[in-house]
Amino acid sequence: MKISDRILDICKVIQQVPAPTFHEHERATFVYEQFEKEGLTDVLLDAVGNVYGYIPGESDDKFIVVSAHLDTVFPIETDLSLREDGNKLYGAGIGDKSLGVAGLFGLLWVMQEQEIKFPGGIWLVANVCEEGLGDLNGMREIVKKFGGDAHAYLILEGTAYRQIYHRGLGVKRYEVKVNTEGGHSWGDYGKPSAIHEIAKFISSITDIEIPSIPRTSINVGIIEGGTSINTIAPEARIEIDLRSEGSRELRDLAAKVEKAVDDKNREGIKFSRKVIGDRPSGMIPEEHALVKIARDAVLAQGDEPVCTIGSTDANIPLSFGYPAITVGLTTGGGVHTIHEYIDIAPLEKGISQMLEIVKNIWTI
Repeated sequence: MKISDRILDICKVIQQVPAPTFHEHERATFVYEQFEKEGLTDVLLDAVGNVYGYIPGESDDKFIVVSAHLDTVFPIETDLSLREDGNKLYGAGIGDKSLGVAGLFGLLWVMQEQEIKFPGGIWLVANVCEEGLGDLNGMREIVKKFGGDAHAYLILEGTAYRQIYHRGLGVKRYEVKVNTEGGHSWGDYGKPSAIHEIAKFISSITDIEIPSIPRTSINVGIIEGGTSINTIAPEARIEIDLRSEGSRELRDLAAKVEKAVDDKNREGIKFSRKVIGDRPSGMIPEEHALVKIARDAVLAQGDEPVCTIGSTDANIPLSFGYPAITVGLTTGGGVHTIHEYIDIAPLEKGISQMLEIVKNIWTI
């Protein structure tokens, strides 16, 4: 059986195990058991739920970390039915991130098939808490464990083949709450409504001028509140996502949002805020040896690489100045929707790209 077929087979099994952020234990247990069956050494589950397995090298003087996150954006009750249609495999979370986790096994199987032993060891890690409010906490723990002792960090995405993420996009997230006395919609009309106040607040922050260069964004992704249609809402809350390619611009935008929250407080209306996500930015230049290796690996497949920026697990090692990139194993679409799919044919190229990177990563 071809390695790509084996990867697809285990990818399908992984995808069938629900793994919402903060609830990855069942999928982590599966990966842990598979790591042990594959004969990896030092297999362990850390305090936050990351799963580790080690492939020894010719020497253990240096090592790399190859990781993929376990969690998905989908709630536990999501329909995980799989469907193949020609060259496409459909299923919620199939690319982000079942295929990425399957890629960890793919690297091991290619090494076994080709009887490859690299100059150093390889830590395969399936980590938690990449998505949503996980705030990259799984990768934070990995970097806390290995730090600068790791020769490099290679993060696998299911899709995004040809793209090389060597810049980490900074993200700041807030929960903003409003509390009022509330009351009856008719009998107490005129009293402040938390929903009305939060709506005016949303309008005010989305009117904040933000730069187009470096690209910066603001998004209110969740709004909740109220108790009934005929009640003046006593509480409401929103979640805000701020992003920027520039660390200074992100700090400036965050400061403006914080000030806007604080300025809204007055008698009978209590605004509060708390940070619920803080993904640090970081980068290695396009001229860095690791980026060049990744570019050459894509070119070797006859494709044109794209160096880009994104919010991935690579943000954490990059924020410390450690060499790190994120690459994809195939192409696909519908990410973060129940219509998500991966393209099957490009997987062969993605596997070859991954292997070429690992072959040459020791030279940086």
